[in-house]
Amino acid sequence: MPESTSRPRVTVPDVIARKNNHLPLTMITAYDATFAKIVDESGVDMILVGDSVGSVVQGVANTIPVTLEEMEYHVRLVARANPRALIIGDLPFGSYQVNTEQAVRSAIRLVKAGAAAVKLEGGVTMQDTIAAISRVDIPVMGHIGLTPQSYHRMGGHRVQGRAEGRDPGGKERLLEDAHSVEQAGAFAVVIEGVPRELAREISQKISIPTIGIGAGPDCDGQVLVLHDILGLSPNNLKFTRKYANVRELSIQACSEFVHEVRARQWPDDDHSFH
Repeated sequence: MPESTSRPRVTVPDVIARKNNHLPLTMITAYDATFAKIVDESGVDMILVGDSVGSVVQGVANTIPVTLEEMEYHVRLVARANPRALIIGDLPFGSYQVNTEQAVRSAIRLVKAGAAAVKLEGGVTMQDTIAAISRVDIPVMGHIGLTPQSYHRMGGHRVQGRAEGRDPGGKERLLEDAHSVEQAGAFAVVIEGVPRELAREISQKISIPTIGIGAGPDCDGQVLVLHDILGLSPNNLKFTRKYANVRELSIQACSEFVHEVRARQWPDDDHSFH
């Protein structure tokens, strides 16, 4: 059953404390006020304003074209819903890779737009960046494994951590990535698209909460894209689940509207002004 919106606001310290209390964390994406309100009514812990807006809403092939200005816009829309859940804004590709000063400035912009924390991709190579943002008291969530902004390096969206080694995407490298994110001061880390066994090992070895997607059930929490949960996406991915089929219901509803207009059944007299 949905939880009351009178529940206490979720804070970063709340998320950190959940590492050891055996109640898994939940995170769902949202990109606007309408969906943010719906998601928050469910009692979710965190709302991720993800750069997945590119492929989910904008219709592009991956997250790389998404701009910082677009992320500011969507963070602002979600913040207008005034959710009890913790709002986390994604730093898009090109907004933090140049240097730490650029990263801090970009993070500040998302916080000013309404985010309580920011998320960025990368492990070892992003350690200084995470530390720099954390030093100005902006909480950072890391993201390792299948990092969508590394689309070209990976050759597409591919499971990471199956091969041994310290090269990007290797098992030992992902363990190093996790420790680097932790040591840099991140308050949590998303683990995406890695074998269950590796995600479990990482979750056991680091002190900050792990949020899995396509990483098995042994992480400290889970995240899914709202459009996958609602069945709005026609794609059937191994690591997602459709909890409803809103896409078919939406097509049916729109089809009924089209039929009634063409048959001059809508609007009827009860829905007309006199």
